[in-house]
Order: sequence, then C-alpha cells, then structure tokens
Amino acid sequence: MTESETEKHGEKKQNGSPKIAYFSMEIGIDERIPSYSGGLGVLSGDTIKSCADLNLPLVAITLLSEKGYFYQKIDDEGNQHEVPMQFNPEDFLIELPTKTSVDLEGRIVQLRVWLYEYHGINDYIIPVLFLDSNVEGNEDWDRTLTKYLYGGDQHYRLAQEIILGVGGVRMLETLGYDQIYRYHMNEGHAAFGTLELYRRFNDVEKVREHCVFTTHTPVAAGHDQFGLEMTQQMIGDLLPSDLLSEFTFENKVNMTRLALFFSHYVNGVAKKHKEISQSMFPGYAIDSITNGVHSQTWVSKPFQKLFDKHISGWRSDPFILRSAFSIDKQEIWDAHQKAKKNLIDFVNLRCNVGMNYDDLTIGFARRATAYKRPDLLISDINRLQDIASNKGDLQIIYAGKAHPKDGGGKDIIRRIVKTSKEINSNISMAFIQNYDITLGKLITAGVDLWLNTPRRPLEASGTSGMKAAHNGVPQFGTLDGWWLEGCIENITGWSVGTEKTEDQHSDDETDRNDLYEKLEQVIIPKFYEDRDNWIRTMRSCIAINASFFNTNRMVQQYVLNAYFI
Repeated sequence: MTESETEKHGEKKQNGSPKIAYFSMEIGIDERIPSYSGGLGVLSGDTIKSCADLNLPLVAITLLSEKGYFYQKIDDEGNQHEVPMQFNPEDFLIELPTKTSVDLEGRIVQLRVWLYEYHGINDYIIPVLFLDSNVEGNEDWDRTLTKYLYGGDQHYRLAQEIILGVGGVRMLETLGYDQIYRYHMNEGHAAFGTLELYRRFNDVEKVREHCVFTTHTPVAAGHDQFGLEMTQQMIGDLLPSDLLSEFTFENKVNMTRLALFFSHYVNGVAKKHKEISQSMFPGYAIDSITNGVHSQTWVSKPFQKLFDKHISGWRSDPFILRSAFSIDKQEIWDAHQKAKKNLIDFVNLRCNVGMNYDDLTIGFARRATAYKRPDLLISDINRLQDIASNKGDLQIIYAGKAHPKDGGGKDIIRRIVKTSKEINSNISMAFIQNYDITLGKLITAGVDLWLNTPRRPLEASGTSGMKAAHNGVPQFGTLDGWWLEGCIENITGWSVGTEKTEDQHSDDETDRNDLYEKLEQVIIPKFYEDRDNWIRTMRSCIAINASFFNTNRMVQQYVLNAYFI
C-alpha cells in the first residue's frame, strides 16, 4: 500500500484528525475478529460504535491477538478444552506500511499495524489499530507476543502490556496522529504508555493533563502487577527511578497505581464500583460512569423491526426508547416470541435437548468463574425440581468460558453439564460451548429471564443484563454493579438478596434461599398465570433500562466529564 493509499483510510475519512486515543487490551468490534475474551472487549467495541454514531474524533488501539483468546470445546463429561482460533487478518483488516518499535530487554522489537474502519450510522469512521509483533527480523519469541490474548506467563504478559502502552503511543505518533488531546486507558493494561508520554514531555502534570483512566476491577487480585526487577530489565530507561514509589507496592509495579498517578480523571464503571475503587485506592479522586451497551448491536431483528415501526430514530438516540411504554403489549410479546424461537431452534439443533417455545427459559451466559456463581441456581437441584414440578416447567441455557488457568471455573462447567444429565423432565438444561458475540446476541434476546448472581461486591458493572433489557428480557440478580441502579423490584426485574444486604458480602445460602423463594412465589407464577403483567415488566425493561444503560449515554458522559474539560 502506498502512502497515498494509506491516506484514504483512518483520519482522512474521519473529517479531521482524532483528538482521543482509546487504548484497550481487547476490542470486540467485529464478531468475526477474535480479539476479545468477554465483557471488557465487548464494552470496548460498543464504546467505539457509539463514538462513531456520535461523530466523536477517536482512534482506538489494541493488540492483534491473531490466535484469539481461545475456541472452547466441551466434551461429554463437561471438560473444557482450549483450541487456538483460526483467523487470517488479511480477510478483515488492512495492513498499513507504517512500523514502529519498542525496546524489550535491550532488543528492538519491530511492530506493524493493521487497520479496521468502523462506520457509524452516518458513515462517520473510527479507525481501530491492531498492533502486531509478528514481523520478519524479530526474534521468534517476540513474534508471538501479539498472537494470544492474555496468553503465556507474567513475562509474556508484561511484554504485551509494554507493546500496547508504549508501542501504541509510538504508533500513533508514527502514523501522524499529532493532535491527540486525551489518552484513555480502558483498564490498566496500557498504563506503560504514560511512561512514553513522560519521556516525551518530562513533566508529570503535562502527562496527567492528557490522560484518562477507567478501572474495571473491584478486587485487588485483578489488578496487574509485575516484579520490579523484571520490569526494569524489560522496559529499561523508561521506568523513572525518582517516581517508583508512586506506583510500586511490595517491590512490584502496580499497573493501576501507574495509571492513577498519571491521570487527571479516573472513573469506575458503576456507582457502587466507584465506592469500592475509592476504598481500594484512597487519596485519588475517582468518579463513576456506569457502563452501557450499543443499542443497535444488541437489539434483535424482531425488536429492531418493532422499534423502527413505533420509535423512529432510536438507533441514533436510544434515549427515546423510553417511549416504549406506548407500544402495545401484544406486539412486544410477538417480537419476543420470534427471538425466543430463534434461540430454542438453535439450542435444539446444537444440543438435542428438546426445549419448547412455551416454557419459562432462564439464561446465564457469563465468564465461568467462582465469584459469578453460575451454579447458584442449580446448587439445590432437588428443591429446584420441586419448584418446577409444582409451579411450572423450566428451561435453563448456560454459556461461558473459564480462563484456561481457572480450575474452579472449569469445575463449575463440569457441574453444570453433569447436572443437565441428571435432572427430571420438568427442567431442561443445555450448556452451549464457545460463548461469543454471535451467541450472546441470540441468548440475551431469546430467553425469558436473565440470571446474574455474582457475590457482592465483586461485580464492577456487568453488561449482559443491559443487552437483555434492550430485548425486553428482565433480569433476576444480586444487587451489585449496574443492577443496584437498574433494579426496580417487580418493574424491571427482581433482586436476589435484599436491600439490607447490598453493602455486605454475599452469603451463598441466604442468596440461594431468596432465589428459590422468588422463583417459586413471584417469578414463575407471574410468567405462567399473569402474562399481561409479565409483558408490562418486559416493556418497562426497554423504556426504563435500555433507554439509559446504553453506550451513547455513556460516551456522552465521558465527553462531558473526561475528554473535553
């Protein structure tokens, strides 16, 4: 590609040079490109889509992750097997001729870049840059550094984060993005970029002026840390010795503290998460901007057709979904039944479980890990079977990947698969392997009830229930993350646990009892015996929650609070 050809892409189509650089280790911008693992990546993709819809001058930077996170295969015993994704970048991305480099352990590692252009609803373009170290002339190990998302050991992960942060800042400069006003770090993975800016400006305040940081993790173990000696060997002179005390703890470089130190604006991703983050990192001013989802992406085809009929303009202004209150309830039910049929047909074809269109269908599709408690619903299977026998048949659809090193998460998947083979005829269960964006769209739109049961206060935000709400699917979940803001009892869904326990850590037995009690006494009877009121709840989900918990609103808050102040 010639330089003139390069000019046809990215900023030249963006009606001006980008002012905001958005860094994220993973970006789920296209379901065919496996550069995401779950919530963080999908949120990043949804954010970029809304930026394009709102004509926001932004450029995004991530790693290529050529082999993806992994393709999940589940065997008959419920064991998870991780298989590398097969992805050819040339099928979806444009390789640009520009290269830059980073220093790793004294070696020069060359980086090339691939371009993806996302077109917003008015054809405004956001360029997404995928950094790639698989360059001829690099050492063999260096060529693997952008192949596997979150792959390898600490040494590998450290190298990846240097490439994202330092390499990302350098690539922007090399490509001629010389009017960047804000560098937004979506989680701490890109925080080494602040050191490259410090090298350039040699002024802490000037770096802070340009940097914004969003933290997504409410537990200490989730914040990346690297041994100081290993970091010094890897990154060399970029690590300023006179500032080490600001972002090292117990002889480790803490990526969150590094990002906090060099940012003028910091936010958590829900109101509760702001409080948790503030307690974890006292001394820093931390704001909150609650996450959202990209409405057009997550509204199913039947509901898109319904909204186009009754709420013209919802794609560009999701706030007007509040007028869903005026849509006839039968039309909402008919749209839902079409989305549900698509899901049930898919599950029956894939899993041969004989689900039907009329039974109350519960969905749980999240990362399979202990704190999210995917198996809370089936933790007393005898009681659940009694409820189904007495109150109405149930169908449960599970999906979600466990991290390759998360033995507890893999045990949960095995437990779910085992239970699905032992239950009686009143409950039908299926675990769908390889949860991804495509499957996420199908499940969040097609179930009748969305279940989300994390242990408080470990859910930073959560967005799956927001996707369900866009399709009129109410959530049943613990009062944590976004659900503290979105739950209006019996109006937009139901809580697991009570308001009195929202500030306490979850108790499994208490939550399980409340879950079963509400299923038996409130939710199942309402679904089967009071359909008119059930649909009223569905309509409220759209009008109240979908109209607010979307990335258009979220991006507008970033513009007002973080980007242009």
